[in-house]
Amino acid sequence: MTELNSMVVVKDNAIEIERQEELKDFLQEQEQQVLEQFKPGTFGCHELLDRTAMVSDSLERFIVSHPACVQNPEWYALARQAAEALHILYQKVGAVHLDGD
Repeated sequence: MTELNSMVVVKDNAIEIERQEELKDFLQEQEQQVLEQFKPGTFGCHELLDRTAMVSDSLERFIVSHPACVQNPEWYALARQAAEALHILYQKVGAVHLDGD
C-alpha cells in the first residue's frame, strides 16, 4: 500500500477535471458562503472526517472481511486498496482540519 501513500491524486488530470466540474456545479446551485461552512476547522469539515471514518470502518467490516472477498485475490486486493485510500484520506483531512488551516 506504499504506492497509495506516495500518490498525489490531484496529478491525475481526469480526476482533477471531474473535481472542478463538481465544484462548478455546486457553486451554480449554492452561494459561495455555503462553502465557508465546510472549510478546515468547521463542523462541516469535521463531518467529512467522521463520514470517512464511518465508511472506512464499514468497508473493513463488511467488504474486506466478507468471505466472498477473502476468497478472491483480485477482489481482496481492490478492497484493501480502497480501505487504505480511505485511511490516507482520513489522515490528510484530519491533519488539516485539526490544524485549522
